[in-house]
Amino acid sequence: MTMVKSSNLGYPRIGENREWKKTLEQFWTGKLEKETFLQQMEEIRLSSLQKQKEQGIDFIPVGDFSLYDHVLDTAIMFGLVPKRFEYTGGKVSLETYFDIARGTKGAVASEMTKWFNTNYHYIVPELDEAVPTLVENRPLQFYKEAKQKLDILGKPVILGPITFVKLSKGYKDNDLKTVVDQFVPLYATILSELQTEGVEWVQIDEPILATTISEEEISIFQDVYKQLNEAVPHINVILQTYFESIDHYEEVTSLPVQGIGLDFVHDNNQNLSALKKFGFPQDKVLAAGIIDGRNIWRANLEDKISLLSEIVDVVTKERLILQPSSSLLHVPVTVKSEETLEEVLKEALSFADEKLQEIVLLTKGLQGGKETIQKEISASKKAIQALNHSASRNNTQVQEDIQNLRTFRAERETTSEVRLQIQDETFQLPLLPTTTIGSFPQTQEVRKQRLKWRKGELTDADYQEYIKAEMKKWIDIQEELGLDVFVHGEFERTDMVEYFGEKLAGFQFTKFGWVQSYGSRCVKPPLIYGDVSFQEPMTVKETVYAQSLTTKPVKGMLTGPITILNWSFVRDDISRYEVANQIALALRKEVEVLEENGIRMIQVDEPAIREGLPLKQEKKESYLDAAVYAFKLATTSVQNETQIHTHMCYSDFKNIIDAITALDADVISIETSRSHGELIHAFEEHTYDKGIGLGVYDIHSPRVPKLEELTRNIDRALQVLNPKLFWINPDCGLKTRGMDETIASLKVMVEAAKQTRERLLVIKGS
Repeated sequence: MTMVKSSNLGYPRIGENREWKKTLEQFWTGKLEKETFLQQMEEIRLSSLQKQKEQGIDFIPVGDFSLYDHVLDTAIMFGLVPKRFEYTGGKVSLETYFDIARGTKGAVASEMTKWFNTNYHYIVPELDEAVPTLVENRPLQFYKEAKQKLDILGKPVILGPITFVKLSKGYKDNDLKTVVDQFVPLYATILSELQTEGVEWVQIDEPILATTISEEEISIFQDVYKQLNEAVPHINVILQTYFESIDHYEEVTSLPVQGIGLDFVHDNNQNLSALKKFGFPQDKVLAAGIIDGRNIWRANLEDKISLLSEIVDVVTKERLILQPSSSLLHVPVTVKSEETLEEVLKEALSFADEKLQEIVLLTKGLQGGKETIQKEISASKKAIQALNHSASRNNTQVQEDIQNLRTFRAERETTSEVRLQIQDETFQLPLLPTTTIGSFPQTQEVRKQRLKWRKGELTDADYQEYIKAEMKKWIDIQEELGLDVFVHGEFERTDMVEYFGEKLAGFQFTKFGWVQSYGSRCVKPPLIYGDVSFQEPMTVKETVYAQSLTTKPVKGMLTGPITILNWSFVRDDISRYEVANQIALALRKEVEVLEENGIRMIQVDEPAIREGLPLKQEKKESYLDAAVYAFKLATTSVQNETQIHTHMCYSDFKNIIDAITALDADVISIETSRSHGELIHAFEEHTYDKGIGLGVYDIHSPRVPKLEELTRNIDRALQVLNPKLFWINPDCGLKTRGMDETIASLKVMVEAAKQTRERLLVIKGS
């Protein structure tokens, strides 16, 4: 390197118009032949690389593209296929790849969980007794493709061996080094083949370094990267970290690699402080993450130039690479398509393409001086100031309420034990009551009618009648199935966060602002750009109508404040906790209106409470305290007879069990099926004295579960949970499932509950 360079860590896979998602789903449904599918995916991949080339990025990542998930890609590169998929060795087929992710009629899909503290989900590798073998060099393939077809000398991206193993399951923690050592020769082979091909720089992602790790783990890093450097000494490796600061700064920057990637956005100035205090090795390049890779706000270029001036006091420009703080996988593709947004908001936005433009601008500014980009600096400052001074960010009533939070009760009137007795008398539910999480299948016809309504091709009255008909149909189906507690099905909702954001002040929605959540599932996070406030009832009409159709209780369905926060792009001019409390106060009013209209079961879902957990151990308690407070602020103004439910998704619940208890929800349901009941262990060590449902079957797979599977799952849970407190439910909402498989699965679930209930009553009677 002779001068500061620009780089990217990863680019969104989905395409500007979600071409990736559509191609995947057409292949899965048999509408695309395999060769056509692969060709279309190649076109999407090459188009993304070409865009980065045209932007002027010096180091373009290759190998970050995936057909499903980059962690799964790493696993199959090493032939790590669970035995139940009957893999016989060699390169893993495309069919097996998708079977691992989605499951088959005879084999349960691999577990899925959150990628660090993001809303992206990865497929958890299963190591068990499998011996890793390099069955294909994926980074090499992608490098060759970019070189041959686009004349791009890319920067191969590889998930590092220690992070990969730490994110896997099937080994004991004290065996970490032994397991990692199995992968070191394979990584050496990958690097050696890349070196032979002429690759100059390789990005090895080790984001696990941004978590709280031990001295023993640091010694494993030292050993592993020493081995790799000795085995392949003539290739440049950037050890890339992101999402947080690194604790072991001196040890990490001393590792035998040629570059270190640090996050200077989400580090709370810790990386910067360490850089100033300890300096930086003279023989290494610093890859500085200075543009936020996880949020969508335009950077204040003046502030970034100021930050860079502090960095170049320590690291010379010749040894500096400018890049986003993380992969741009977590943000939409481009702002240019958002033609309907108000100008004051649009001007303050920056998606993936715009972030790369900011990187290139800052690189130019650092090379030629601040004055070379003065026009752009002024424009960024003006856009940010205009949004900050807008009426949307200056709601006097909201700001007064936040200043006077102590005037809002944040505790229920009585203890959970007293409430349980009152609610048992109120609802008269059987032992092991059955219910669902909230949504029912959103068929193509439902989406078609909603689109017609949004386009004005269907009147409000006609659309409401259609939604009512869908609700009645599914109330009738729930009656026929014999469920004990009903839901209205959420047919009027596109997304559990978007729906509420559209009805609350302070939110805005994009038209094309999609990001990948898991597999082909893409979400369009709302933008929380202003002060959040309640405007009018949001769920009462549909819930009250559904309740009028049955004598069984129908749950009101809301999305909780922390989930709305974590699944949105959040304004960055005030603290996230303040935004959470604004949302909580708005939801509190909706809860109260539901109760006033006779809805006595209200579910306030918090599936994302775990994913917002800080990566540093010392920061987790304050986050959980804030999350619990926001939830209680939203839910505790109801009467004792009103039963508050909540739902949570994939989580390591052992680490947050105290916070779950502190939520003081009357009933909680937890998504556990893909972990095959492992999360039940949390309740062997911690007594839980409130209602609880551990999802008994996986809704992310199209397979209909067998009766013996569900009975086994229920029996396992009842070994550690009180039958009087246990609920039977699927592990998540059923929105993405087909109608026939949903009915068939629920029929099996109700039968499993019935048989277990009868068996328990016989035992009790004897």
